[in-house]
Order: sequence, then structure tokens, then C-alpha cells
Amino acid sequence: MNASPSQGYDRVARALHWVMAALILTALPLGLLHDALKPRNVMPLHKSLGITVLALAVLRILWRLSHAAPPPPASIAPAQRMAAGAVHGLLYLLMLAMPMSGWAVASMGKYPLSWFGLVALPKLPLVKGTPLGDMIRLGHTIGGWLMLALLVGHVAAALWHHFRLKDNVLQRMA
Repeated sequence: MNASPSQGYDRVARALHWVMAALILTALPLGLLHDALKPRNVMPLHKSLGITVLALAVLRILWRLSHAAPPPPASIAPAQRMAAGAVHGLLYLLMLAMPMSGWAVASMGKYPLSWFGLVALPKLPLVKGTPLGDMIRLGHTIGGWLMLALLVGHVAAALWHHFRLKDNVLQRMA
């Protein structure tokens, strides 16, 4: 099944979706597994990917606000529409909150913060070991696991729609 232009997302929305998916699916395991990967020093890459996700998330939200999403297929039940809306809303929130909290966590560290070693980024005025700093660090960790769970659910739902329901939900973003 191919989604017609009226049923599918536009090229910009699709490009932002897939580029961000690739960035997040790279950054997320680097962050969640950073202790195991410590000898490989993956944190500069993790941080740079996060900053890129933040910038693209802002662009994506601006694009989405100015370009309506295609309506879901009529066959989707109202409860499923609400669940999909909630998951998408949480994913958008995390696409902003995770890089911002990561920036805050990195600001408390001893290493400089830069975007791929090309652009130095300012550190936020936060102190490691304070209640606020500890809360931000914990929130960033919990947010990573929450994002992973939401992404697994998002992918599973898309595949369920494609292979089980055989509707055009996945093709709208393909």
C-alpha cells in the first residue's frame, strides 16, 4: 500500500522523522551503556548527538505547527488515537527534555561541552552533588529508559499496523 500525498506526511516531516530516529537510536544506547563503553569514550559523541537532536526537535516542532499531520485512517479506534497522541506527545517532550537535561548534566562535569569539537557550548550554572543537580541527573537517566520504552512501543505499533492490520499507518511516514 502506498500512501497518497494527502494521506502521508510531507518530505520535510519524513526527513526530520528518520534523521532524528537515527540520531536518537544512536545516542540512546551510548548514554544508557556509557559505563560499559567508558574505555571507548563515547560521551562526546553522545553529547553532540543530543545537541543535534535538540536543534532538530525545535525545527520539527516548528514544522509540525505550520504543517498539519495527515488524518489517521478512519479504521483506527478513538482509544488508539488517544494512545498514539499521548505517545507522540511524550516523545516530542523527551526530544526536548533529554538533550536539555543532558546539557545540564554535562554542565556539572569537568569536561568542556562542544558540538562535535567544532562549536564550544556554554555550561549552565549548575553544581554537581546538589539536590537540583542530582534530580536533573536522575531525571535524565529515567528519561532515557522511558524514551527507550516509548520507542519500542512506537516501532511495535507501526509494525503491528503494517503487518497485522495492513493499513497505511507505516507508509504515511515511509
